[in-house]
Amino acid sequence: MAARPVNPSDRPQLDLSHIEAAVDSFFAATGVTPNPEARELVAEIMLSGLKLVADGADTGQLKLVRTALKEMRHAYRIFNPYRGTRKISIFGSARTPPTDPDYAMCRDFSRAISHAGMMVITGAGDGIMKAGHEGPDVDKCFGLRIRLPFEAGANSVIDGDPKLINFRYFFTRKLMFMAHSDAVAAFPGGFGTQDELFEALTLIQTGKSNLVPVVMLEHAGGDYWSEWERGCVLPLAKRRLISPEDRGLYSIHTDPFAAVAEIQAFYRRYHSMRFVGRDLVLRLVSAVTDEELARLERDFRADLCEKDSTFRRVEAFEEEEEHRDLPRIAFRFNRRAWSRLRALIDALNGAPERRWA
Repeated sequence: MAARPVNPSDRPQLDLSHIEAAVDSFFAATGVTPNPEARELVAEIMLSGLKLVADGADTGQLKLVRTALKEMRHAYRIFNPYRGTRKISIFGSARTPPTDPDYAMCRDFSRAISHAGMMVITGAGDGIMKAGHEGPDVDKCFGLRIRLPFEAGANSVIDGDPKLINFRYFFTRKLMFMAHSDAVAAFPGGFGTQDELFEALTLIQTGKSNLVPVVMLEHAGGDYWSEWERGCVLPLAKRRLISPEDRGLYSIHTDPFAAVAEIQAFYRRYHSMRFVGRDLVLRLVSAVTDEELARLERDFRADLCEKDSTFRRVEAFEEEEEHRDLPRIAFRFNRRAWSRLRALIDALNGAPERRWA
């Protein structure tokens, strides 16, 4: 028998005031002392769970939400001790054999990017994922395994490592890839690789993730990425379904060390960003000069800034808890032209390096 739809007027009226005391008692019983913001957020999480039941969610829906939350909590617990270290996600086919030149290229790339100071995040299967784990020392690797009926388990490099994380759902796995990545590298692969790559490009293009460099690699003489660009990206640009500048969100390489150099160059001067109210704050390794600020105004203001906004040097905002010692610039970003924002970062990184005594 089909379940009767829930009439909104029949739903219990729930708000935070109903559960805040219960949340406080839970914290007291467990010995956990939250800050005021964490207390409110946990109360909202619990309230959402109660509202799911009040809205008539079935057992399958509740199980999905429960499992997703458990997966996210466990993954955050594994990643959080490494917050201060930059990381790169590597995507590619599980079917690539060790004899394939792309396998060797991925191993060389992952070793080089590890020597450059990044930890490697990839799936835990064979093929490109195993090659990504073979390059660095295993203590610099994360394995994000998706449980599939036709895959026996994790590859022999990451199997048994405490940084191996198992996922039931692709969406929670992809969230963890992008939430912790400071760069993305993609090697040839199938539907899964394309799904991960387009997820990354979509999140970057729409500002739903950090703006990070995306490099696509294959062996010299290969045509996978050139065919992908010719058959997929160029038709989108021709039909104006993407902006011409969106092609600047990625680059194609046949030299693994050139790809590493591009990623390093992205962070040569640019450090990180965050929104504070309506302002986008770019944190930098070295301060911009008056001349550079004028150049930004000339080249990027019309594309990036809201009306009457300008690029300006600022001190750390009160809301910024991290990297308060770094110089920064701020402006009211229109939140549309993310490809042009990438071009601005490239311009900042291409400026002459300035050293301070």
